[in-house]
Amino acid sequence: LLLLSVICSPQNYPLYIRSVPTENELKFHYTVHTSLDVVDEKISAMGKALVDQRELYLGLLYPTEDYKVYGYVTNSKVKFVMVVDSSNTALRDNEIRSMFRKLHNSYTDIMCNPFYNPGDRIHSRAFDNMVNSMMMQVC
Repeated sequence: LLLLSVICSPQNYPLYIRSVPTENELKFHYTVHTSLDVVDEKISAMGKALVDQRELYLGLLYPTEDYKVYGYVTNSKVKFVMVVDSSNTALRDNEIRSMFRKLHNSYTDIMCNPFYNPGDRIHSRAFDNMVNSMMMQVC
């Protein structure tokens, strides 16, 4: 079960947040902010190697008792974070990786829209539909 999908700017403020069970949304916000620290650590640890490689998937950032948190960073340092229910053992690393690629491609489509100002929150029905369908596929 994909519980949360977040896109954060290079300055770590949220551009897009979508969670499936909305009753625990505040808890998820805390989880995402904690994971952004791990993303920053991984980026600084990779240093120059991140610039040279084309693979931007950071993998499992950290597991908790209830959730697994995965990360992805674009070349422009925009961060994608997904929180997945840890009871979902069917979800493998390559499925998570392909979900991040799909999310990145849709984000790129939004960035190409001449009416979108980079850095603004993402308000797109098409993007919402893509994220919702991605979350439903995982369920």
